[in-house]
Amino acid sequence: MKIAVIQGPNINMLGVREQHIYGPMTLDQIHQGMKDQASQNGIELEFFQSNLEGEIVDKIQECLGEFDGIIINPAAYTHTSIAIRDALSAVNLPTVEVHISNIYKREEFRQKSITAASSTGVIAGFGPFGYHLALISLGQIISEVKAMEKARAEQVAAKA
Repeated sequence: MKIAVIQGPNINMLGVREQHIYGPMTLDQIHQGMKDQASQNGIELEFFQSNLEGEIVDKIQECLGEFDGIIINPAAYTHTSIAIRDALSAVNLPTVEVHISNIYKREEFRQKSITAASSTGVIAGFGPFGYHLALISLGQIISEVKAMEKARAEQVAAKA
């Protein structure tokens, strides 16, 4: 199982920026924790972070045929990017959107996620642990999708 972890703008500044909101963990620390969890569960992860919307769209498109699912924190683009939403819809991979803070307890402009409608689910407000929750849930979703695909293939083979 192969999962892309895509991080949006300013996520590279974790551990430095607004620690009262995002906590003291750095992005590298979060990714290392995810690697540890993934290796115990036979999951391969690839990490990508960009402050540029077009690069994030390109990365999402590159996931098609290469990855089984996506964990994404679009960060500020959550609230503004139709392009990221459209890219997620286009690749149609199981996707979990993660937010370190509870966006629903923040400023009104942060309380709407444009990208959530193209995601399988959203995890918000659990701090860096949200990435671990996303990995668990996405692993389960992908396993279920693969089991359904296998069952369909067996049904088709049995009818042939």
